[in-house]
Amino acid sequence: MAEREEITVSKKPEQQRVRGGRGPVPAKRKRDKQADRSGQPDRPEFEPNAAGIDIGAREIFVAVPPDRDPDPVRKCETFTGDLHQMAEWLVRCGITTAAMESTGVYWIPVYDVLEQHGVTPCLVNPRNMKNLPGKRTDFHECQWIQHLHSLGLLHAAFRPDGEVCGVRSLMRHRNDLVQMASEHIQHMQKALTQMNVQFQHVISDITGLTGLAILDAIVAGERDPAVLAKLRDPRIKANEETIRKSLEGNWRAEHILALKQRLSLYRSHRDLIDECDREIEKLVAAFDPQSGSRGTANA
Repeated sequence: MAEREEITVSKKPEQQRVRGGRGPVPAKRKRDKQADRSGQPDRPEFEPNAAGIDIGAREIFVAVPPDRDPDPVRKCETFTGDLHQMAEWLVRCGITTAAMESTGVYWIPVYDVLEQHGVTPCLVNPRNMKNLPGKRTDFHECQWIQHLHSLGLLHAAFRPDGEVCGVRSLMRHRNDLVQMASEHIQHMQKALTQMNVQFQHVISDITGLTGLAILDAIVAGERDPAVLAKLRDPRIKANEETIRKSLEGNWRAEHILALKQRLSLYRSHRDLIDECDREIEKLVAAFDPQSGSRGTANA
């Protein structure tokens, strides 16, 4: 069996590193010879114009077919200008499609830049790559991705159109805001419990009409349970006497401060959620979800 010639990339940082503007540069190698692929079986290529990209947080490695460039493996930084230069290099090499793993969110800028330059991105689930043998260093990983993509062994993950991606991003952001608001509610309940104020167990929602009215009065300085109980909405099932008894506590200053700040943060997040809802409505009204095409404002 022919021996494989291993090629490695130096992991030591350069003493004088230029930030941005260089574009893709040849990746450093231990030797000058090309990587030996004699161990890879000869198979017909379904994507002869395929490239492979290994994406990291600060730099990416790109591999093209060996006959397209004297340095078929290059690396570049992740600045926007460098990504555009990398895509232009791929176009000059005659690349029409490029495969990459969906690593975190680092792939999104690369994906968008490739689309802008007419290169079809192929987003691959990393789980589908685990069962395939290959090199695992940064230098060889991009070559292995390119080789698999050229053989048609990689299947692109689904990515919707730009308008749908915008709505999905805002929906995820809204879910995060809702979760943060829920955490503030829990901390408000914790502050009340530490003061032995039990009205959060008497009414179903302390962020409802009655709950917010009582909380506003408490942080404003009202401590009389009878006065607080009169803020009860008539639709509340618990009677006024039960609410009055639940509002007797020790009113410690540190817990009042925590309650006040959590209440303010909850309202702030509610405002952000409302703003997010308005923006989502605008995006949804701009296109027809049935056909996937943009519609009119009256559609």
